[in-house]
Amino acid sequence: MSKYVPDISSKRWVIISPQRINRPHQKGEKFICPFCPGNEAMTTEEVMRVGKGEPNKPGWEIRVIPNKYPITDFHEVIVHTPYCHKDLEHFSQEHLKKIFQVYRARFNFYRQKGQVIIFCNHRENAGASIKHSHAQLVVLPFQINLDTLAHEPMNNIIEQNKHFDLYCPDFSQWPFEVWLAPKKQNTYFGDITDEEIEDMVLIFKKVLKALEKIYEKYEFSTLPFAYNFYIYPKENWYLRLIPRFINRAGFELGTGLSVNIIDPKDAAEEIKSQLTSNTKH
Repeated sequence: MSKYVPDISSKRWVIISPQRINRPHQKGEKFICPFCPGNEAMTTEEVMRVGKGEPNKPGWEIRVIPNKYPITDFHEVIVHTPYCHKDLEHFSQEHLKKIFQVYRARFNFYRQKGQVIIFCNHRENAGASIKHSHAQLVVLPFQINLDTLAHEPMNNIIEQNKHFDLYCPDFSQWPFEVWLAPKKQNTYFGDITDEEIEDMVLIFKKVLKALEKIYEKYEFSTLPFAYNFYIYPKENWYLRLIPRFINRAGFELGTGLSVNIIDPKDAAEEIKSQLTSNTKH
């Protein structure tokens, strides 16, 4: 079982979750991926699926299962695809739409039970223990003060469409960090409509592909392109996308301060340039 321990001086919380040490890590050629079709018996009983077939059998397109190694009492894994080596930035717009509809459904299932945070760690250097594309949903008690950023004024706008704004906030803590925020105010993620999801996934896919090209251009690392994103769980929600071009080091860890090596204004212009280039090609 997990327990919550407060830090009295900073008013932050620490979750002590010893069961997490047992989660599998993908190493070596003999690793059997539990998220691949045919290996459903290796996971917990599914709670939702998109696609055909019987529960806990192949035929699914998207699969939701309770996490075997939960951080909190309510912790789910959303397996994005049956294909083990396919990533979000390469999915069709239609499949991405289904993924975000599943996110919405699971958010609304839990929204009365606590603060629902949906997040994705893409690749090992972003915290993923299994390569197969997936996201996670964790529910935290309402009384826990989350150390997440509230929605801030928009600057350095990259692109806009009918329902969403894409921009690099002035306070970006990571190089090429981008936020995707709805134009509609005072709503939770669970309130998003299908029409809004269509707008969202269109711009989300475009910016992921742009960031992948920027990563290759700058040669930040020899590691594969990696990123994290999360959906803010409270009112006036947004999706925060953090490409992992750098790692946090001693200064940041020791002070709690962030050092961003790319000016957000320049980042926005670079991403905008990539989006324009992709449109032309």
